[in-house]
Amino acid sequence: MEKKTETKNRIVLVTGAAGFIGSNLVMELLKRDSNLKIVGIDNLNDYYDVSIKEWRLTEIENVAANHTDSTWKFVKGSIADKALIDGLFTTYTPDIVVNLAAQAGVRYSITNPDAYIEANLIGFYNILEACRHSYDNGATGVEHLVYASSSSVYGSNKKVPYSTEDKVDNPVSLYAATKKSNELMAHAYSKLYNIPSTGLRFFTVYGPAGRPDMAYFGFTNKLLKGETIQIFNYGNCKRDFTYVDDIVEGVKRVMQAPPEKKNGEDGLPIPPYAVYNIGNSSPENLLEFVDILQQELIRAGVLPEDYDFEAHKELVAMQPGDVPVTYADTAPLERDFGFKPATSLREGLRKFAEWYKVFYQI
Repeated sequence: MEKKTETKNRIVLVTGAAGFIGSNLVMELLKRDSNLKIVGIDNLNDYYDVSIKEWRLTEIENVAANHTDSTWKFVKGSIADKALIDGLFTTYTPDIVVNLAAQAGVRYSITNPDAYIEANLIGFYNILEACRHSYDNGATGVEHLVYASSSSVYGSNKKVPYSTEDKVDNPVSLYAATKKSNELMAHAYSKLYNIPSTGLRFFTVYGPAGRPDMAYFGFTNKLLKGETIQIFNYGNCKRDFTYVDDIVEGVKRVMQAPPEKKNGEDGLPIPPYAVYNIGNSSPENLLEFVDILQQELIRAGVLPEDYDFEAHKELVAMQPGDVPVTYADTAPLERDFGFKPATSLREGLRKFAEWYKVFYQI
């Protein structure tokens, strides 16, 4: 796929801008592009430590202050607030929309399903409707809607690596079901209203200032307190860990290349719609992952040299909603964008451990 849309001189709306991926994307765009107007929205909810979200926003402000050829505007609010979203689209008329706002986490969806319906279904519907109406009265409208899906949509699929050609009709969590729903809703809007949209199935994103509910972060917190970490499926889980910078690079490239608008033989639009995996396409065993993490935590001085890991490790059964392996087939991403994530697990965890030491002042 040819690169068609430069992001410079564009108005970009990023939802979930204080989130892990959103904040890193905003900073990368501010650093790399000129004459860019970025509008970010986030509700700063307390699903996890809000101070991390606030820290990310401060980092964005610092980057924006040093790159004054682009502008950054932050709006606190929820994408589930239809009037707010419609108002943002009317005020800023974004060219590109990157929807990263969502209620994340598999296990939390079992205990707090309401949050997922509100953010992931109603919120995403509001974004789609706003994109639709951006074309009203002959306006140019949104050129590309890019949105976060998840490797969770593959559910209980047995075939690996996971390909975007696979059927994904067996979600094993409400979170996964909402992400699959996003893809279906986007497809319908692409077909009905000719809105170019691309869904990105992210695979286990990690890195500095990440989400504390992710294993590597939670393990670090517990080890530091001298608590025992539980390793699910007796350590036999494999995850396609993807470093956040690789995810951001993938999103940035995809943003610039909306699926082409064209009509079929019936004269009606063929949906300008695409879905890609963004993953490392090399799953790591959870025990191996924990081993590298502990080495890097010692190296960074977060944990003492003589820390007894064996005494703080417990192998336990699989959790409801979890899957034994995630493994991305990234061939289409490589083919269309010439990009393949390549950050090694050690390199990524080293950067996380170094950030953790500074952030928590250890």
